Amino acid sequence: MSEGDLIEKKVHEIYGNLITRSRMVRDPSVAVKVLEHEYKLVVSEELVRLVYASFLNGKPVLFEGPPGTGKTEIGQALLELWSGKKSFILPCSENYDEYKVIGDFHPLMAMKMGFTEESFTPRPLLAAMILDTGVLVDEIRRSNDEFQNMLLDIIDKRRVVVPELKRLFLSKGTGFQIIFTSNPDDVAQNELSDAFLRRVVRLKFTYPDRDTETKIIRLRSSRKPSISNDMIKVILNVIDRLRNSSILHKPGTDEAVTWTKMAQAIAELEGYEEVKLRHIKETGISLLSKRSDDEEIIEKLINDVLV
Repeated sequence: MSEGDLIEKKVHEIYGNLITRSRMVRDPSVAVKVLEHEYKLVVSEELVRLVYASFLNGKPVLFEGPPGTGKTEIGQALLELWSGKKSFILPCSENYDEYKVIGDFHPLMAMKMGFTEESFTPRPLLAAMILDTGVLVDEIRRSNDEFQNMLLDIIDKRRVVVPELKRLFLSKGTGFQIIFTSNPDDVAQNELSDAFLRRVVRLKFTYPDRDTETKIIRLRSSRKPSISNDMIKVILNVIDRLRNSSILHKPGTDEAVTWTKMAQAIAELEGYEEVKLRHIKETGISLLSKRSDDEEIIEKLINDVLV
């Protein structure tokens, strides 16, 4: 077996069945329709154009904004449409390093045969490059400085170096692209360096406007029991007020969708064909209260809106 073939063979054996082929869509206007009908995501054509233009220029993208605004789901979907394959997702933490994302050596095998391709186990970032598919690096601010610095060479030269093997892996196609996500207001995080920020295209995410959020709820909630526009309006009125309140956890669109579906489930369990106001109230407090200190505030707010 020639040099490098063994590692590529391992990548295909470990990850090949996970990274299935899908539909490649690189026309932004078509992508918007596919995102809505197949992924149940509402994404502007402008955002898709900017992401695709970044990919064409070999630039990774940074989706930055509060939780629940669709950064991760939209990022994964766009990477999949661009490459025509499932993407990898790397949820960052402080202990992330090159061994967890590029590859490491099996301790017993390395003791027996040294740092060789036989003892090397490829990890997702290297696998994505070899398989020519995308990588979503989730919550990049939660990683340490060393991890961010390691990414710079990969971003700049689209290559991965494994010094122990004296090997250089180069991206061979256009499917290998990276999207980072970040919540700048997260307290459990580190700052992003100027060197890192210079190398990415930053796209800001915010909570959607009322019409868009209503459309997302309609796309993602069950058809039965039905929920009226007035009931959705009540849910979004509460969500809006919580986003502007003193509580630390600001509910995102994903929680508005979950709240709707929970209310529908309660209505179904009780044999109703339509969601009632009390179904919304019953599910809202439990769903939205993430900390005991917030329960009283949330209950009062919900009662005020529902009266």
